[in-house]
Amino acid sequence: MLNRLWFWLLMASLLVIGLGTYGAARQVQVWLYQPLPLTQPVIVSIAPGSGLSGVSKKLFAAGVIAHAESFKYYAKWRQLDRHIKAGEYQFSGALNSVEVLAQLVTGKVLEYQFTVPEGLTYKDFIDLLVQHPAMLDKSVPETSDWMTLLHSRWSHPEGLLFPSTYRFARHNEPIDIIRQAYMQQQEILQQAWAQRAPDLPYKTPYEALIMASIIEKETGQASERNTIAGVFVRRLQKGMKLQTDPTVIYGMGEAFDGNIRRKDLTQDTPYNTYVHKGLPPTPIALPGKAAIEAALHPAGGLSLFFVAKGDGSHVFAQTYPEHQANVRKYQLKQ
Repeated sequence: MLNRLWFWLLMASLLVIGLGTYGAARQVQVWLYQPLPLTQPVIVSIAPGSGLSGVSKKLFAAGVIAHAESFKYYAKWRQLDRHIKAGEYQFSGALNSVEVLAQLVTGKVLEYQFTVPEGLTYKDFIDLLVQHPAMLDKSVPETSDWMTLLHSRWSHPEGLLFPSTYRFARHNEPIDIIRQAYMQQQEILQQAWAQRAPDLPYKTPYEALIMASIIEKETGQASERNTIAGVFVRRLQKGMKLQTDPTVIYGMGEAFDGNIRRKDLTQDTPYNTYVHKGLPPTPIALPGKAAIEAALHPAGGLSLFFVAKGDGSHVFAQTYPEHQANVRKYQLKQ
């Protein structure tokens, strides 16, 4: 009964100005159902706790609806006024007031996009996140804080966030993106670990994640991931050093200037796989799903060495003399 009262109050206000019953009803329909073409997208922010009158006036002032009072009374009549959700909304195209109200009720807020490619580091992830226009006024929690909050079993964040594209709304905080990336990486890693090939030289999923990060940094071509994984796995099984440049570079940190020199290969850091046998202590990058699966499903074969050809691909060798010949052919000439 009360919801009808709002409608008739609107009708009465129109009758006062002399439109007549039919004319008043017709005018309400025009205001509510006739599309209002927007020449360009309009963004309207609805703050938490906003009243229906304030929402109606804001939408009208932005040129999104044709009549504030009819919008308000219609929302009351349909008992949708208490279901309008706060948030940042973008309206575009030809929308009528009923469609605008539906967008507010369903909470179809404006979404932003945040992309982190495979192979970047945790620091890169955070830097890109804080530089996003929708995140400039927000603070990122300290690494130890979010790792404690998410009950992480590890003390180092590298490799723990999944590199992907994330969508979020204005009200989301950086921790929301971090949580999603962390949980997704854990899910992918656990699923891949459960389906891993037999007789791998990893004791834990985390060791597989470390290997996946190395594979991610070494491969310029997706088709070579499993082959390179096979080389590294065989070297581990034989007790050979991995001798992979990306781990050395990671261990150099800010000292890396874009070039890796012979002296860098002998520098004793925990990540220098020319100095230390086995895997480095943590991942060295954010590996994607394909790299994780390659680490857990390495290709078979006998090759123990590979060298970059300069075009993004590699040439593989079974013996060290053969490898030296490949180095002379593909690297020393360059």
